[in-house]
Amino acid sequence: MTTVSSPINELRDLYVEGSNRLQQEFVQTGDGKAAVAQRTALVESLALRLWKEWISSEQAGPSDFALVAIGGFGRGWLFPHSDIDLLFLHAEANGESKFRDKVRNFSQALWDLRMKLSPTTRTLAECDRFDSNNVEFTISLLDCRYLAGDHELFLKLRNKLIPKLVMRESQSLVQSLAEVTRSRHNKYGNTVFHLEPNIKEAPGGIRDYNVACWLALLSAMDKLRDWPESQSLLQANVRKQFGPALDFLFAVRCFLHFRHGRDDNILVWDAQDEAALRRIGTPESVALKAADWMRIYFGHARAVFRVASQLLEEIPAARSSLYRQFQNWRSRLSNADYSVVDGLIFMQQPASLQDPGKLLLTFQFMAHHGLRLSTTTEHRIENVLPSLAATPPQGAELWMYLREILLEPHAADALREMHSLRLLTLLLPEMKLIDSLVVRDFYHRFTVDEHTFLTIESLHKAGQSQSEWDKRYGDILSELEQPELLYLSLLLHDLGKGTPAENHVTASLEIAEPVLDRLDLGPEEREIVRFLIGSHLDVSATLRRDIFDPETIAVFAEKMGTHERLKMLCLLTYADIKAVNPEALTPWKAETVWQLYIGTSNYLSHSVDQRLHLEANDQSLSQLHALAPNNSGKKLKTYLEGLPKRYLRAYSPEEILRHFEMAGHLGQDSVQLDLRRGRHWYELTLVTTDRPFLFANVAGALAAWGMNIVKANAFSNQAGIVVDTFFFTDSFRTLELNLPEWERFKVNIADVLHGQADLERMLRDRMRSYKTSIAKVKVDTRIEFDNDCSSTSSLIQVIAQDRPGLLHRISSRFSHHKCNIEIALIDTEGQMAIDVFYLTSEGAKLTEEHEGQLKSDLMDELASA
Repeated sequence: MTTVSSPINELRDLYVEGSNRLQQEFVQTGDGKAAVAQRTALVESLALRLWKEWISSEQAGPSDFALVAIGGFGRGWLFPHSDIDLLFLHAEANGESKFRDKVRNFSQALWDLRMKLSPTTRTLAECDRFDSNNVEFTISLLDCRYLAGDHELFLKLRNKLIPKLVMRESQSLVQSLAEVTRSRHNKYGNTVFHLEPNIKEAPGGIRDYNVACWLALLSAMDKLRDWPESQSLLQANVRKQFGPALDFLFAVRCFLHFRHGRDDNILVWDAQDEAALRRIGTPESVALKAADWMRIYFGHARAVFRVASQLLEEIPAARSSLYRQFQNWRSRLSNADYSVVDGLIFMQQPASLQDPGKLLLTFQFMAHHGLRLSTTTEHRIENVLPSLAATPPQGAELWMYLREILLEPHAADALREMHSLRLLTLLLPEMKLIDSLVVRDFYHRFTVDEHTFLTIESLHKAGQSQSEWDKRYGDILSELEQPELLYLSLLLHDLGKGTPAENHVTASLEIAEPVLDRLDLGPEEREIVRFLIGSHLDVSATLRRDIFDPETIAVFAEKMGTHERLKMLCLLTYADIKAVNPEALTPWKAETVWQLYIGTSNYLSHSVDQRLHLEANDQSLSQLHALAPNNSGKKLKTYLEGLPKRYLRAYSPEEILRHFEMAGHLGQDSVQLDLRRGRHWYELTLVTTDRPFLFANVAGALAAWGMNIVKANAFSNQAGIVVDTFFFTDSFRTLELNLPEWERFKVNIADVLHGQADLERMLRDRMRSYKTSIAKVKVDTRIEFDNDCSSTSSLIQVIAQDRPGLLHRISSRFSHHKCNIEIALIDTEGQMAIDVFYLTSEGAKLTEEHEGQLKSDLMDELASA
């Protein structure tokens, strides 16, 4: 026992000492490549000692068995907490059983040293088999490196087997690698511009560098039928870009590993702050702000992603058969100016790019057909930019070309390419303000420039989408008289975020003026663009009011003025929300924006909106009476008495009759509950008699069950019957995975309302289950009252840090102050809760004194969290 544990303890001490020394040197130098090389050497030395301890006293022995480093270890890329990829290579199958116990002891010893080992055992013949379900193993062999054992066996693997395997399976290998890579890119939205990127797996990360090298290596081996010289794999200009990018990414990944003490490659905001402060990857620079440091990261990532993407396009084997058929069809698009080969644009007359018009027409051609520029064409464009910078096109000429690009279906891709090549910022220098700009709000997922391109992309894709909501907005888009002005407004609407100004809308308007001058837009066109930029938050602000209130619609319609402006602004809002992150445009938001659009459109049409509403109400009432059970007319009328008109608009006749039926059973049980599951959320309807803390207790019970409330409706009739509906998502999938829990859930809610369950204890138990974490974005609590937007209620808007149980705490304060919730509009943007309530007290608006007391109490309550 002593003889075994003593060497392990000694080696563990050596590993800990060496790892600590490595970290200290990195703190001093920031040299990621040196740290990676040193850890690789450290692990290799320990592995060889264990090989002699457990396998063979001679490093070159035994025969017919070899220890091979593969993957990252084979490349010599062991980051501080990387897995250690090892191949136990046998000449024949009988060798596995012969060395099984020794290999197990060897592996256990490495695990005992607290290394993350990824061992693989294969015979030489097994290495020669390509498994399409495990392409990663075959790819890892491309980085194989001899460590110990039978060297001749290793040479058979590297010099004979692998080249033959590649020649035989080249097509399948490259296609599989391309598919895996495209799938990974899709997972990250095919963009490098994430606010908190994964520097290993995201587009432009270390994995893409590896993919570029693997693709180039496979292509070269297929041609040479042997291993090529490593320096000949990538072109000189690519190696020149990759050098600094790799130095930077190595330093950042080492920094993240040391910072977290594990293989964590997510560059979160706190890490960005620390990396900028410590000048990680930029040792020669002056002190940088995190946003400026991230711009350096995005520059390197963009270069790596660009090369990897080009190789995926340009290496024939990297394309699927369907892709090749499609690109062969695209090749028919070639004309006198452009040659289209495999979806890539080549110039028939390269000198024509000296003409600014021809240059911009190239991007229009790209935007129209959804093509990509070939590497050669990109280099030619980069070469003509200096001369173009001396006399860039301006005025009507520039607007003519930009307008045509914006209107094409693939405009966003063309704009991204123009931006990547620095052409867009040459034509519109104001775009430099948002180039790779990180704005931290934990709501947006992408940089400001990428968000901008996504807004344009979202609009162009709306008409082709399978989503009902997208198609509706696509139909509005097709009705616009000047859609190019909407696209231009989207291009400019967030430029103000690149300034220190507190109000980015006002700043964007100011910055847009010289752009409009440069494009020589006419007075009417300028006014439309100014209106869209200046009002681009107005729809979202109006959605935090009761859009079923005619006064709300009237005020909003007054701002719009015309149908055309209304359509443009609603489309801009749709695109702006959709581009925030994939989950931002919920069906509820899409629906409410649409309802606002329809209500305002009716108002602007001067078709006597009030009479239309009355007709709609009459029709609803007629339908209710037709659907209602016999002899229930008087009871139905009594039930509806005192309910606001909004109730008839918010629910279908079938839903209203369900509420009516529930109200009829109150004599049997004073709390009637109905739980249903919709496509995107659960819907809990409560019908009961009004009582203090009713809304607050339901909100608290839902929070205690771990439910996340996304919206809520609250109504009451003249007889004091309350109809409250809560729409929520099931954070822990409790109801989804446990159908019997549905009944227990409803019983528990009823018990809370009957006072038979301890809500405060339930909430305490739930809060203990949440992990305490520091909010990534600090949201200051703001409370505002508005007594003008409703003739019957006082509106209160609460903006606060989102947290479990927040709605319960807010609504409890309302009840303490004897306030009744008439309408509740719940919204969340990242970590910011934006909740709006229409309140009354004793049937009237709140007095100024009452509002002051409520505000003070709410501020104290929310500050105590």
